[in-house]
Amino acid sequence: MEMYSDTETNAGRLRRRSGCCAKEQEEKGQMKKYLALLLAALMVCVLFAGCGKTATGTADGSADSAAGGDSTDGEMVYRALYSAEVDTLNYLTTGEQWPQEVAANVIDTLVECDQYGQIIPGLATSWELSDDGLVWTFHLRDGVKWYDYQGKEVADLTAQDFVDALKYVCTSEYDSKTFDQVKCVKNAEKYFNKEITDFSQVGVKAVDEHTLEYTLERPTPYFLSVLVYVCYMPAYGPQLDELKDQFGVDNTKMYYCGAYILSDFEPQVKHVYVKNKNNWDADRIYITRIERSYNAEADTLAPVMALRGEIDYCKLSTDVIDEWKTSHADYVSRNRVDNMWNYFYCFDFRPTYAAEWGPENWALAVMNSNFRHSIMSAFDRLYCMTAVEPDDPESILQNTITPSDFAYDADGNDFVKQSAFADIDQYYFNKDKALEYKAKAVEELTAIGVTFPVTVVLTYNSSDTDWENEYVLLKQQLEGVLGTDYVTCVLNAGPSENFLSATRAAGDYSFMRCRWGADYVDPETWTDPFTANIDVDSGRYIGSSYDRAALTIKADDYKYWYTTTDGNNATMIANIDKITSSPYFKEFGEFYTKYYAAVDAAKAEGIDINKRYALFADAEAMLIENACVVPCFVGSANYQATRINIYDGQWSPSGISRLRYKWLKVGDSFIDMDTLAKNREAWEKAR
Repeated sequence: MEMYSDTETNAGRLRRRSGCCAKEQEEKGQMKKYLALLLAALMVCVLFAGCGKTATGTADGSADSAAGGDSTDGEMVYRALYSAEVDTLNYLTTGEQWPQEVAANVIDTLVECDQYGQIIPGLATSWELSDDGLVWTFHLRDGVKWYDYQGKEVADLTAQDFVDALKYVCTSEYDSKTFDQVKCVKNAEKYFNKEITDFSQVGVKAVDEHTLEYTLERPTPYFLSVLVYVCYMPAYGPQLDELKDQFGVDNTKMYYCGAYILSDFEPQVKHVYVKNKNNWDADRIYITRIERSYNAEADTLAPVMALRGEIDYCKLSTDVIDEWKTSHADYVSRNRVDNMWNYFYCFDFRPTYAAEWGPENWALAVMNSNFRHSIMSAFDRLYCMTAVEPDDPESILQNTITPSDFAYDADGNDFVKQSAFADIDQYYFNKDKALEYKAKAVEELTAIGVTFPVTVVLTYNSSDTDWENEYVLLKQQLEGVLGTDYVTCVLNAGPSENFLSATRAAGDYSFMRCRWGADYVDPETWTDPFTANIDVDSGRYIGSSYDRAALTIKADDYKYWYTTTDGNNATMIANIDKITSSPYFKEFGEFYTKYYAAVDAAKAEGIDINKRYALFADAEAMLIENACVVPCFVGSANYQATRINIYDGQWSPSGISRLRYKWLKVGDSFIDMDTLAKNREAWEKAR
């Protein structure tokens, strides 16, 4: 899963330095900053006072509000700031995490995950799987209702609501960003592509009001885990038919069946959630009201408000954490290490950047295995990761694309313990090996016309100071180990807006830190960034937006995209035959053909989990052993101040369970590091 905000900053999974704020202080002066924050603080105080007096509607039709952070008269309120507004509440189409977090709390799913990541009943109380692994049958709870934003009952929730919602997701005109996750349903892709027009041919059926049936394209052992995702959520069919693309434009244009109801939705002002007291799981919905207030300076202002007891949560950025550890240690804790997101470095096999950086020279060099291995062996990942996780970089280090503690086989073994990864460490940081690879690469590449040093373009998001600092350290590493006679690194500041489409997808880099988020609990999800992808219109390989490696399978396809979509890159066009006639181009294309065959074989095994995982491990190891992808780290455990014990809540390394507030409680005091450690120890023991 990739968030469709088109930037790496939307989900907040990588801790940010507030470097921009520091520069602002230097440029504008301390007094101007102080006055701005004082004004913002006063505005927020007024806002919170207003929120305490009235609300548009609650689940029982009342309009009361308890004091924030207190448990008075059975009310428990959670208060926080936010700085980026959602662009839609349509959970059936959005690919962004922020609106998905809204959906997670107001719409329930067929199944859920408990605090240990185990699948448990949700809207479905039980289910069965056919012997051939193709048909899943779910039995829904009785008495579940749809409610409007004022808490008024609208209709019964039935199996047909899941059918109608999936039809909406599969309707191409609505452009659902999570459609890929429903392709496993029989004929879903054919309906989306208009190869069929009768939705009854798609593998979802309401057998009766409380029985729902899915028929899949092939056995899909991870199907239960993918159900904890927005594209499989229900929606009230008559409302979808009425509103069409206006569904979810605000809180009045949707109905609710989850733990909370979004009673108040004022963009760039506030979001107020009230407990759905009629929810089937109401006894475990402890927080009765969630108040999120907008402020563009939330990252700067929230820590001040937390200290004053005005909010119950804030992120602690790297520019303040040292002071807080010293002066406010009783407020400081951390979030979980986030193995839903894995960060890895990709090589670009279809460069399109400026001629001054020698894209044709890079294209020739990067096809060579020894050249890629020289880069991989010279890369001290732990050293570079100090820009992201200065305290304990080893805690987030990953040697595989599929993260550790993500998926376990039928015998309870972590996927990363597969035998295919037994000797994987040999491919990582080793100065002596790097120089050996360098010597071989120089000899082989000089013979085909590569000139040295080769320019390595390191493109990053200009709004992300941590990323820039990571690249500064990477440049030091590569040039220091391999020498500037071999490579020279250029730090290329990409745009802060539309970053992914303008850089990675466009081929404006040589070597880039990328990321992927799991869509379901199975190693197959970690093959998605590297899919071959065939262009529907031309029938040609187009490759993934991560590296375009699949283009090397057919030289004609590689040439085609440069002479059509990249016609302005005269340097590459002039050298295209030289690149595609290289022996390393052919060798690389043959390797990827074998890799895709290995992935297909793993996907085809849907019954024997141990065999399936072994096959996926073999395929993944191919990418690492051939230095095509360099795994790096999972999301770091961000520093925060919170009154919530994070280990009480639902959790999973995929889906939206982790975004839910049900089961959580607002404590009387903030969690410190000692308490966090005790909470984690208790969680580990119970797990």
